[in-house]
Amino acid sequence: MLLIVLGIIILLVSYFVVRTNYQLNRYYSLANIFGVVIILVGASTAMVKQIEAGHTGVQTLFGKVDNRILESGLNFINPLVRVTMFDIKTQNYTMSGVHTEGEQGGDDAIRVLSADGLEVIIDLTVLYRVLPNQAPRILKEIGSDYKNIIVRPITRTKIRDNAVYYDAVALYSTRRDEFQGRIFKGIEKDFKDRGLVLEQLLVRNITLPQSVKIAIESKINAEQDAQKMQFVLQKEKQEAERKRVEAQGIADYQKIINTGLSKQQLQYEMIKANKEIATSPNTKVIIMGNGSSGTSFILNDK
Repeated sequence: MLLIVLGIIILLVSYFVVRTNYQLNRYYSLANIFGVVIILVGASTAMVKQIEAGHTGVQTLFGKVDNRILESGLNFINPLVRVTMFDIKTQNYTMSGVHTEGEQGGDDAIRVLSADGLEVIIDLTVLYRVLPNQAPRILKEIGSDYKNIIVRPITRTKIRDNAVYYDAVALYSTRRDEFQGRIFKGIEKDFKDRGLVLEQLLVRNITLPQSVKIAIESKINAEQDAQKMQFVLQKEKQEAERKRVEAQGIADYQKIINTGLSKQQLQYEMIKANKEIATSPNTKVIIMGNGSSGTSFILNDK
């Protein structure tokens, strides 16, 4: 486009200069040829537009948007049109409390109020893309800065609108997936109405107030102590059961011995045991007495 304007300027300048100074008439034809060549070169380059892969082009002529899109590759166009590029690949928009992670500089995390009136800080990433056939409508109704006009405000508003239905602890733990699914549906619908496709919504981090964190940690510690005490009680109960079984076994053994052996048999077993002791190399003499009969036995291996 610049070359076309330059060529037209050369033609106009040569025409007015020749009219005011006839001595330069001999250069008039040369200037005209030079101007025409520049216009042709500019027109040929302006008529060919290359669209990169993953992009689409939208044409505007004097402010009017053409609904026909330019696909990736080489396209022949009107040299007077202006082409606006739209990225149709998957894009992400991150809002984070970490200064180096978000799209905006500084702390860009989303601060919401939960159902119990506590402030919860949410870090979020939105994955989305532009529908190629909706690019002309986006340019016409929204403009090329759809990230800051549509993606950012809609996402932040939907999160705040839905967070009020959940307690802070529920958002952090038990109902986190439900909360993420709920805001996904709301954002998906609004994006679709404006020519965008919401692919995924990633709740990266939920930060609770310090007082709630301390309460949760105390509860977890109490639960762990209760589980530990339950384990100790269970172990003591098992040990008591083991001792009871052991005592019952001993009692049963003694009962069997007392009822199954006669006095004479017990005396015989005692003599036999002492005899074995007496025959031991370390035992020389054993004196054994019977308390009831007063008899004594002397056993000697010599």
